[in-house]
Amino acid sequence: MSEPHIVPARGFPTEEFETRVANAQRLMDSARLDALVLTGPQNFRYFSGFNSQFWESPTRPFFLVVGREHDPIAVIPEIGGPGMATTWVSDIRTWPAPRPDDDGVTLLADVLASCPRRYGRAGWEMGRESVVRMPITDFDRLRNSNLGIEFVDGSPLIWELRKIKSQREVEKIREACRIGSDAFDLFQSRIHFGDSEIDASREFRIAALECGADTTPFVAVCSGPGGYSQIIVGPQDARLTDGVIMFIDTGITYDGYFCDFDRNFAFGHITEEAQRCHEAVWDATEAGIAAARPGVTAAGLWTAQAHVLDAAGAQGLNVGRSGHGLGMHLTEPPSNMPGDDTVLEPGMVMTIEPGMELAPGKMLVHEENIVITEDGCELLSRRAPRIMPVITN
Repeated sequence: MSEPHIVPARGFPTEEFETRVANAQRLMDSARLDALVLTGPQNFRYFSGFNSQFWESPTRPFFLVVGREHDPIAVIPEIGGPGMATTWVSDIRTWPAPRPDDDGVTLLADVLASCPRRYGRAGWEMGRESVVRMPITDFDRLRNSNLGIEFVDGSPLIWELRKIKSQREVEKIREACRIGSDAFDLFQSRIHFGDSEIDASREFRIAALECGADTTPFVAVCSGPGGYSQIIVGPQDARLTDGVIMFIDTGITYDGYFCDFDRNFAFGHITEEAQRCHEAVWDATEAGIAAARPGVTAAGLWTAQAHVLDAAGAQGLNVGRSGHGLGMHLTEPPSNMPGDDTVLEPGMVMTIEPGMELAPGKMLVHEENIVITEDGCELLSRRAPRIMPVITN
């Protein structure tokens, strides 16, 4: 008799945020930073716990200042004040936004000016896979003011912090993967021969929500005879008829954390060539999982998968990598690709994602999610079958 499933608690205790800030402050000294300024939803939430669908509105910027010597200070529109007051952040400063002439710029400048200085530098989300979420004109105005503070790229420090997930974070990703796996099982019983990609997308989203997903922000659906030409655009009105292979890649969330894996389905029948290709990408995924352990690099994961694909006669693909980091973003550093020498460590959550081109404009891709452990890795998504399912009814 299996043990009952336990759903991870939502949110984090204060000690989790205190640890994140303490780790950031330790790295800020080595990076010669007096403060970090966070504006993006995921990084803002990572340090504060503030969660809101209001990020969908571009009207008002939100700022969180993590100082080298003090707890985070929230500089936010008044509308966000009550919600922020429910988090562990106690220093909350607001302005009556939207106020286009001065949307928090003066207030943020005052906070930065008050931060104890040793280096005269503040880090922003300016680099790799990052974004400064405020009008560039306001950013330039702030940067060119007489604060005496140099604005530099703080994204390497942020990604260094976020690449290792706490056990609580891993449990949330594990739950997202469980939900995604259950949703694929439920979806397979609901999709029918002759449906459209749009029908499939809708049915999968419904299944994901029924299985416990909070949101379904990424559901890529595409199809084609014997394979597909791309994996990011869709769904379309194309019908799932005899010989068509459909690809669904899902990024659903549980409490702000993503899963990211895909499945392939054939309709009517599957050609020997397509089944051989599917087995090759499945085997390449198996090789990537087997290679994933502490001390191996992201490039090493790519190499392990590439050896299998090369032996199967793979041709070139334009995807650019064979997996990546995963967490509060659908895709995070590092990338499984040549030249990425990021060393895997326990607590890193990764995707293994090989792809193979059968012919020009026709490919198959497969993806699973893992967490690096002390002596290897653990599969978080439920492993796909090596033989592609065929939908006939």
